[in-house]
Amino acid sequence: MVCVEEYAVRVLVTGGAGYIGSHVVRSLQGSGHTVAVLDDFSTGSRRRVGADVPVEDGSLLDTAFVEASLRRLSADAVVHIAAKKAVEESVADPLFYYRENVAGMQSVLEAMVSAGTRRLLFSSSAAVYGASATSPVTETSPTDPSSPYGWTKLMCEQMIRDVSLAHGLSWSALRYFNVAGAADPTLADRGESNLIPKVFRAISSGVRPQIYGDTYPTPDGSCLRDYIHVNDVADAHATVLEHMENADLCTVYNIGTGTGTSVFDVMTAVRLVTGVDFECDICPPRPGDPADVVADPAKIRAELGWASQYDLGSAVESAWKAWSDAPS
Repeated sequence: MVCVEEYAVRVLVTGGAGYIGSHVVRSLQGSGHTVAVLDDFSTGSRRRVGADVPVEDGSLLDTAFVEASLRRLSADAVVHIAAKKAVEESVADPLFYYRENVAGMQSVLEAMVSAGTRRLLFSSSAAVYGASATSPVTETSPTDPSSPYGWTKLMCEQMIRDVSLAHGLSWSALRYFNVAGAADPTLADRGESNLIPKVFRAISSGVRPQIYGDTYPTPDGSCLRDYIHVNDVADAHATVLEHMENADLCTVYNIGTGTGTSVFDVMTAVRLVTGVDFECDICPPRPGDPADVVADPAKIRAELGWASQYDLGSAVESAWKAWSDAPS
């Protein structure tokens, strides 16, 4: 149980109107923290932001704006989630990803140093491990991203380390694995690049979902991933932030379940949850997609006592309910 008087801090969540960000905002509020959202609404939705949450509407690339937002909130911490995240898009337009993700990180760090905000939780990704990773991956596994998106996340982690050494930041980079599910319909994932909403979009339109590659060196030939419920991801943020109230951090954590699920297995789970029987089209593998990336989440469990609580079925079921009931 979180003691509000002891742990409450003022937190600015960048990308807090997005799918993951909005869940994190709710979790932090539930832990008693004062939360504001910074978002440019290029992909986020105002419907995801509660009426009681202050909103700073603008670009991360505007450092003066970010700094002013931190000062208005008197922010103790930043949870930096805002980023572009589609692997395939990053391969096609890497300069866009380096500008939005890497220059955006530089802007946040500059604003934090100027405003005197000293705590940072960074939304990193399992994409930092790349195609050469041997699952289950630990935080000390080699990092060799196979896409510009993955490189932007790894570059941001290094930037944080360097700025921390120079300016005394307390930080943690949370390497999310494949996030799925929803807390309620207003927070549904309707993204264009995530597998589960893409399958929902396809079957709702009467077309076949696509599977990118069935000849990978995995048990059924499709990619293996670690699907983690978004509620677990949000809870991990609250857990790490609470720890940062008692001690400085300078570390990374895997945020996953430790269980590998193939794309074919996801299709089976979707059929069970939706009651829709469908066939899939097999397409060529996408550039930048590694075969097998599954977390070893032992570090955060041992150090902070956090562990995932939901399984794949729960994630797919909650995602389908939110998708079906979400306002159009």
